[in-house]
Amino acid sequence: MDEGGMKSASSFHAAHTGKRLVSAAENYLALHSAEKFSLQEIANALYINGSYLLRVYKAHTGHTLLWYHSHLRCEKAKELLTESDLSISEIGEKVGFVSSAHFSHVFRKLTGMTPSAWRLSSTILPPKERES
Repeated sequence: MDEGGMKSASSFHAAHTGKRLVSAAENYLALHSAEKFSLQEIANALYINGSYLLRVYKAHTGHTLLWYHSHLRCEKAKELLTESDLSISEIGEKVGFVSSAHFSHVFRKLTGMTPSAWRLSSTILPPKERES
């Protein structure tokens, strides 16, 4: 900040650029959430250095890219657990997890519940009641 308590132009630019970078990374992950990815792939898609991406993302969100990727997958899994009769392992596979054990572990870590418990706690309404 300068003497008047205002942010300098360079810190404003850095914050604005960081927010755009976070948004771009999250958009990339949303489009590819069911796929495996590498940091290098995301960095290449955004035309930046991978280490820089990790630092900026963590500084702006408080989370890692891996956490966000897992979060996206678990949000999709919640929908499928509530709205479909697919098995837990089918849902884990559909959202991009290699094994149902890993899916269950990550899901529980992020939600505090197993996928089975989530499904049981969710109200599953017949399709006609859902539309009302």
